[in-house]
Amino acid sequence: MLLGIALLTQAAAAHAAAASMSILGAVENVRIVQEDVVLEARMDTGATSSSLNALNKERFKKDGEDWIRFEIIDPDDETARITLERPIERIVRIRRHSGESQERPVVRMEFCMGGLRLAADTSLIDRTALTYQALIGRSHMAGHILVDSGAEHLLAPDCPANTQ
Repeated sequence: MLLGIALLTQAAAAHAAAASMSILGAVENVRIVQEDVVLEARMDTGATSSSLNALNKERFKKDGEDWIRFEIIDPDDETARITLERPIERIVRIRRHSGESQERPVVRMEFCMGGLRLAADTSLIDRTALTYQALIGRSHMAGHILVDSGAEHLLAPDCPANTQ
């Protein structure tokens, strides 16, 4: 009897938590908050962290900290580039399927997805050979977003202005 009550309570709590989350499609437009740039992104529940297409990466020092300057493809003009700068949070080593390892800089990125502004660590990698410039992983979505794998473009990025 007690086990049944506990299971019902747990199920009700899970349902209430899910009801408060935003439902997004497998592909959504997301806004990079700081630069106000909208990119089409793959919402990937199989990826732990997010990644962003980053070209012409250049590390530099700013106020004694390690920073990185990189370019993304302008979504309104694929021949143009937009330059972004962020402090480097850390460097991760990724082991590829081929056995080779690759180092990737990780920066903190704030994305607007639907009506949510969510910040999380994002690795910078050349994704030009891939369909989407951004891949949004569980680090950005956990506790906030459910993904409908059969849908796309359910909610446009519509977040309140930055109040910081």
